Amino acid sequence: MTIIRLGYVAMSEHVKNASPSQTMTFAQFSKIADRDAAIRKLERIAASNIHNCLRLLRHNAANDIAFFRLSSRLIPLANHPELKDWNFIRPLKESLDNIKEFLMEHPDMRVDFHPDHFVLLNTPDKETLQVSIKTLRMHEMLLKSMGIDTEHRCVLHVGGGYNDHEQALEQFIHNWGLISPTLQKMIMLENDDTTFTLSEGLYLCEKLGIPLVFDYHHFMVHHHEHESLENDWDRIIKTWNQSQLPPKMHISSPRSERDFRAHADYVDSGQLVQFLDSIKGSVPRLDCMIEAKKKDEALFALIRDLEQYPGIEKIDGGSFYIK
Repeated sequence: MTIIRLGYVAMSEHVKNASPSQTMTFAQFSKIADRDAAIRKLERIAASNIHNCLRLLRHNAANDIAFFRLSSRLIPLANHPELKDWNFIRPLKESLDNIKEFLMEHPDMRVDFHPDHFVLLNTPDKETLQVSIKTLRMHEMLLKSMGIDTEHRCVLHVGGGYNDHEQALEQFIHNWGLISPTLQKMIMLENDDTTFTLSEGLYLCEKLGIPLVFDYHHFMVHHHEHESLENDWDRIIKTWNQSQLPPKMHISSPRSERDFRAHADYVDSGQLVQFLDSIKGSVPRLDCMIEAKKKDEALFALIRDLEQYPGIEKIDGGSFYIK
């Protein structure tokens, strides 16, 4: 028997006007003649994003959802090279403290980030690597300011293939040595749908002591003939042995046979149950992040659909047992 906790990504279909990803382009910023006024506007947008994030967390708590992906776009232009002197944490301290207080009151709630695809830790380009490290530092500052233990809170893809997978994997290992231990501690790796497969991700995770976040949809789309969950699931779980957190995975369903890589609005419950039946009992708890277009509505629909299956016992609005 395994407890499955469901989560969703950043936005809600049910909480209206609550985007945590409102933004401002640098072009818009530059059009404001008074730079201080432009920065104050940035701070107002960021404070609104953080407030909306808190609204979503409250919505989650009210609906028994204890797993949530924070938006990596909470702070617009946080890493822009023209705003190096902007200490955004200080003016946003009260807003961030509100989230910190909420999470202290809900210690079982798991939150994390999935930084954008331009964070490339296997890049051979030094400047790109430095920008990637800077982005990770920004996530680290936000996590600490919200009172969140930074361990294993940022999911990344391995990076680019650069026309030579073996060399790209070795470049990741080389670059890993250039990253501070505190940032290394934050990172989890995910198998992706176009470049690095499950076995390639496992190669890095096992070598470097990084947890692997298994993406089932990506695995269906992109895997080698020799790869199988039957052979590799135990290896996936073992990458979490040194983590304080339970293993996590990503779940989504193909939009269609023709558009198999794209995420559907909802999750195919039959497909999920078939997978969970194959791994139940291998771990006490598994946290599943839903990457579906309908966000929290996809989670609610999945919980309703799962009630028809005999091996499922609902715990609450966001979790269940698979027996």
